[in-house]
Amino acid sequence: MTIAIVGAGLGGLALARVLHVNGIDAVVYERESSRRARGQGGMLDIHSGQRALREAGLIDEFYAIARGEGQDMRLLEPDGTLLLQEDTPDDAPLDRPEVDRADLRDLLLDSLPEGVVRWGHAYKSADNGLLHFVDGSSATYDLLVGADGAHSRVRALLTDARPAHIGQNVVEVGIPDIDRTHPDLAAMVGRGNYWVLGNGLSLAAQRNGDGRVRIGLSFYNTPEDWFATSGIPFDDPSAARARLIDLLHGWDSRFTALIAACDDTIVPRPITTLPVGLTWPSKPDVTLLGDAAHLMPPVGEGANMALLDGALLGLALAAHPDDFPAAVKEYEREMFERTSAAARMSADIQELLMSPDAAQKMLAFFQPG
Repeated sequence: MTIAIVGAGLGGLALARVLHVNGIDAVVYERESSRRARGQGGMLDIHSGQRALREAGLIDEFYAIARGEGQDMRLLEPDGTLLLQEDTPDDAPLDRPEVDRADLRDLLLDSLPEGVVRWGHAYKSADNGLLHFVDGSSATYDLLVGADGAHSRVRALLTDARPAHIGQNVVEVGIPDIDRTHPDLAAMVGRGNYWVLGNGLSLAAQRNGDGRVRIGLSFYNTPEDWFATSGIPFDDPSAARARLIDLLHGWDSRFTALIAACDDTIVPRPITTLPVGLTWPSKPDVTLLGDAAHLMPPVGEGANMALLDGALLGLALAAHPDDFPAAVKEYEREMFERTSAAARMSADIQELLMSPDAAQKMLAFFQPG
């Protein structure tokens, strides 16, 4: 029985690893040419997803690359008022450590036998147990798992649902080697997450394992075509930084200094999600995991759900090695319930962030009662 996984992201690799641990072969087809073909993004807060790493036999290796200090958090208002500061003791348990996405992906990749991941295989279509790739090649499968992310092409085999814009547009910028280049700003941001929440706008700065601070400026209640009308010249980094600073009118000068210190990597990211509670009629030979199945707002659940999807699908297949349709049904029942709850919670947090008094509401969220 041939298991084909489309997409070498965290969920697809977790599935391949759990299958390998349980003596089941799988092949992962990835469109990128190599593991270093593109950047993998910033830090991830891994909490519930730790169960997947235990099932994969990789929890100790995970703790070795996780950053406990990444659990630190600072929450401020645009005028500079510090609302909350949480500093993690050195001996605190790693309940929600941060880990570099690239490091976690490397951990999963290195845990798989040579040849499991087939690079440079861009999925085109599938029918009658045959995968077709953009380069004209093909491969057989008995079970096809779409782990191909937000813009999944495998998804169309199961549902017509498509991601929809949710009124948030993010401009991602960053400061490399911040401890050396801007030690004053490094001290201000701290070791973990640094949030400034205003009316319809937020700044989220995040310390990465490589010394870079990634900064996301989120503009809420904005249309899908907002980047075209925002006046941000993305092809001119210096002018783009100046325009971003203009858009932070009235904010404390410490926050605009963060933007002024950024390098020339300026990336627009419109935020889309799939419908909360999305399901589909089960099919015996195809299923989905991760963002392909339940794309959520970027508030800390997506990677955890993807890891769990991969591990739990792997365990279901190991429990029913001769009955893939039964394994898929068992996995999807659990996945639909679990990820619907996570998507609802994520949507609630998203609504909080988009509210006029977001800072005070987030403070209450972190300090209930």
